[in-house]
Amino acid sequence: MTAEAFRTIGADRPSRWLITCDHASNRVPDWINGGDLGIAPADMARHIAYDVGAAGLARRLAGRLGAPAILSDFSRLVIDPNRGEDDPTLLMRIYDGTVIPANRHAGPAERQRRLDRLYHPYHAAYETLASARPDRAICAIHSFTRQLRGRPRRPWAVGVLYSHRDERLGKALVRECRDLGWITGDNEPYSGHLDGDSIDRHALAQGRPNVLIEVRNDLIADAAGQELWATRLAGLLEGFLDRCEL
Repeated sequence: MTAEAFRTIGADRPSRWLITCDHASNRVPDWINGGDLGIAPADMARHIAYDVGAAGLARRLAGRLGAPAILSDFSRLVIDPNRGEDDPTLLMRIYDGTVIPANRHAGPAERQRRLDRLYHPYHAAYETLASARPDRAICAIHSFTRQLRGRPRRPWAVGVLYSHRDERLGKALVRECRDLGWITGDNEPYSGHLDGDSIDRHALAQGRPNVLIEVRNDLIADAAGQELWATRLAGLLEGFLDRCEL
């Protein structure tokens, strides 16, 4: 199913897993400044606008697991679906050194318009899929850039993120990734808990098992990398819930 705010794939697939991709697209709807945020195409192709490679990885992983998937269909720079509605970074005006001209003067009415047309429909569809079966588990797919401007290079190939409120899957997945020899971040390159984010809203609040996987974006920038990592991650996630006795 497709809509302006999201795309869903395989809603009736049998897996317990729901694969999500909050930052799947760098699309700017044409009703926002004519479809242009005022930044260079090279910036719209960077991690600031979306999670490079994550959509392809999420689709392939969901297919291998026989799992449904939901992917956003708007840039995180338009409004970030992985932030709470009261988060100051919900609508970014500058990100990793790039000023976002179309957001500089976006006031409460514009913020609400983007919430109503994009953010809320995405989360409504997300919850519909999440609640479709009582034993649902959520795997969120993201990607991260190897180096932010002015910051040290990040050493990890993959990061496993989880909240201190639910460590049932995260810690075990870190161990299994490291057992395979992958350089794996444990709640790196970001903290796994953020009040109001997608996992908080759709997993922690309902007690659903969950994990967030970040893959370094240069490893999944093309179809070959996405296939490789989908195969690798599917090999871990198949039977993982049983191994965790969940």
